[in-house]
Amino acid sequence: MRIDKITLWSVDLTSHETYHMAGGKTCATVTSHILRLETDTGLTGWGEVCPIPHYLPAYANGVPGAIAEMGPEILGISPIGVDAPMRKLDGFLQGHSYAKSIVDIALWDLFGRAAGVPVYALLGGRTRADMPLYHSITCIAPDEMARIAKAAFQTGIRQFQLKLGVEGDWQADAERLIKVCEAVGTGPLVYGDWNCGASRLQATRTGRAVAHLDVMLEQPCKTLEDCAAVRQSTGLPMKIDENAFDLASLMRAHELGCMDAVALKLSKFGGLSAMRRARDLTVQLGAEICAECTWGSDIVTAASLHFAASTPHGSLMNTCDLSSYVAPRLCPDAPNRENGRIAPPEGPGLGVTPDLEILGAPILEID
Repeated sequence: MRIDKITLWSVDLTSHETYHMAGGKTCATVTSHILRLETDTGLTGWGEVCPIPHYLPAYANGVPGAIAEMGPEILGISPIGVDAPMRKLDGFLQGHSYAKSIVDIALWDLFGRAAGVPVYALLGGRTRADMPLYHSITCIAPDEMARIAKAAFQTGIRQFQLKLGVEGDWQADAERLIKVCEAVGTGPLVYGDWNCGASRLQATRTGRAVAHLDVMLEQPCKTLEDCAAVRQSTGLPMKIDENAFDLASLMRAHELGCMDAVALKLSKFGGLSAMRRARDLTVQLGAEICAECTWGSDIVTAASLHFAASTPHGSLMNTCDLSSYVAPRLCPDAPNRENGRIAPPEGPGLGVTPDLEILGAPILEID
């Protein structure tokens, strides 16, 4: 079995509400790319990647160019055993992990379909029936954020990520954390995320103001060293996100003592192959994992869910159903959240197939 055709689509995904983050970052309508790899046996595999502007060294318009560049190397690849072809692509095109992640996900989908098993079986086996979700809340007025959290709590959500830092006002951020904690009560996990947009001083002042609460801080500063200083000054647990993108960065965060939890995101690491290696290291280092990607719809969500479902017990903090935050939904057979949790799709491979009418006309075809 060999890949003999590559097709790429571009779809605009619009958030149900605009996400406001520190440093002037926003997420409203962003471009997602959908990849189909076809084989000479008739099997197909699907991948997706959706970079958020100003978030990582990645941009949507870079995906078609990278796929066109890698196309001749992808044609003829056997999807049975994904690590070898991805090492081949790494040797051909250095960097561009986000663009490679869409290929890697599609290869895992093909591998699972060829083997007749779900992707989670290939990633180590299913360890749980379903996974807890967190709900991300845009950085707006504290009372409104508390209202959103309370509404999500009533649907079964027990983990809440609060975007912070829009005004650069540490007291407003402390008020956000305090009011959301009051809204959801004791027990749920609440954490504030600056997306690298706070100074060490701002984050420390916020952390000390809420040190009496059961909260966690997420990636307040641009460097791991500053994040570690905030953790030491506040005594609050820390989740690393933007600064976790390969095995070396995971080791460095662990050495600095600031990685109580970590976001493992498909597009940061380059797909499921690299994520699996990162997961195994993270488990050994004793940190808890948020299994997700930067943004996207049903295909990238399905890949994240298979990854989460195969993560060892005691090491998964949560996952995210990114597709529930955006429109359109791409796959009619994709799972939905239920009582604050979600299960991976059933069936071989990723277990989801997009609606071609929603995808529209392809932007790139290689055969």
